[in-house]
Amino acid sequence: MRSICIMNHKGGVGKTTTAINLAAGISRQDRKVLLIDLDPQGNIDLSLRVKAENNIYDAMTGDATLSSCIVNIAKNLDIISSTETLTKAEYYLYKQDDSRMMLKRLLSMIDGYDFIIIDCPPSLGIMNQNVLAFCKEVFVPTSTDFLGMDALKKMTKVIEKVNESYGNNCEITKVIPTLFDRRNKICKQTLEEIKQEFNGLASNPIRMNSKLKEAPKNGKSIFAYAKSSPGAKDYGVLVDDVLSMKSAA
Repeated sequence: MRSICIMNHKGGVGKTTTAINLAAGISRQDRKVLLIDLDPQGNIDLSLRVKAENNIYDAMTGDATLSSCIVNIAKNLDIISSTETLTKAEYYLYKQDDSRMMLKRLLSMIDGYDFIIIDCPPSLGIMNQNVLAFCKEVFVPTSTDFLGMDALKKMTKVIEKVNESYGNNCEITKVIPTLFDRRNKICKQTLEEIKQEFNGLASNPIRMNSKLKEAPKNGKSIFAYAKSSPGAKDYGVLVDDVLSMKSAA
């Protein structure tokens, strides 16, 4: 089972869009996928119109079992959603004696999937540290601009520090350039810089595409909403790339 977190402490880089469409695309390739939303904004819940009685915070606090939080929304695709109650999760974790490992232990109870994909909030708090302690792979979506490149470089240092602190060997196995506009000089320059600094890890870019913005309003992944769009083609290439990768140890 591959455990992948979609993470970048910078907001607005396409984390949720990537998490949703990567999970949906992989599930369409006859792999069983669990998509977990750890962002208090609950955008996965909103984007896919998930109707869940319980969410990840309920499981963390013991108000619900983890299995009761899982909702099936399509063939091979299950979701654990979040709501604004997750804003209390950081404080809740800090109060626990096992705060550094609590979420990791909870997630380690999950079985029966080919992929666990976790959409993380844009922060460096204890919840994301717990996720890095659990996952073996980090996918970093990064906007193709100066600030996006700067955040990407900082993420590599953050992961190194968390690995040292938690004794884990989580690693960046994919860098996903997003919001790419080939007409824009800075986008092209940043893409080349990403390819040079992260040789072998950079995926093909995800182009700016209006259909990617429209799909959530319609409660669908890009594959269900506009399967012939550039967005679907780009995420389709990413899915094939991920499936061809050797899993991190």
